[in-house]
Amino acid sequence: MNRTFSIVLIVLALGLIAYNVTLVDFENPFQGDSTIALIGIVASLCAIVLLLIFMTSKKIEKKIKDN
Repeated sequence: MNRTFSIVLIVLALGLIAYNVTLVDFENPFQGDSTIALIGIVASLCAIVLLLIFMTSKKIEKKIKDN
């Protein structure tokens, strides 16, 4: 998986976060569809963290191979 594909996935995850924030009812965040939207936000954040960890590990791997 190259860097461009990872960045595209991160942008898609950010788009999902933005969409799910619009679905959250901030007066009752744990009722009905708001719960599903919150789960979607947390899942997208997890995906972003995993992609950032993956990109960092690839950078470290490349530096080790160069030395």
